[in-house]
Amino acid sequence: MEAVSLRFVSVARVLADEARALGLHAPAFRSPPRLVGVGRSIVRRRDGGCTVSVALRGRPWAAVLADLVEGVVVTNRLRGVAADRCRGRLWERLGEAGEQAA
Repeated sequence: MEAVSLRFVSVARVLADEARALGLHAPAFRSPPRLVGVGRSIVRRRDGGCTVSVALRGRPWAAVLADLVEGVVVTNRLRGVAADRCRGRLWERLGEAGEQAA
């Protein structure tokens, strides 16, 4: 599990850096979610920030990556074309960082 946790931290940093480079808010990332039985949860804080919590255990790495990417989109309340462009750029950046969905 430790290797997955370290990989999670690395991906979270890449996505947070890219979100900021795109002029977006970078959420805080953590694992696991406090809600039992969910793959991802998002908590909006009073200060305007968000925490995206993602389950790692027993899930395909592609699902974890997808939840992290979607967490950035939801945090920034993106929709339509803006959401698609953001997802595309975040996935592209993950590929550049050597993170594969498989």
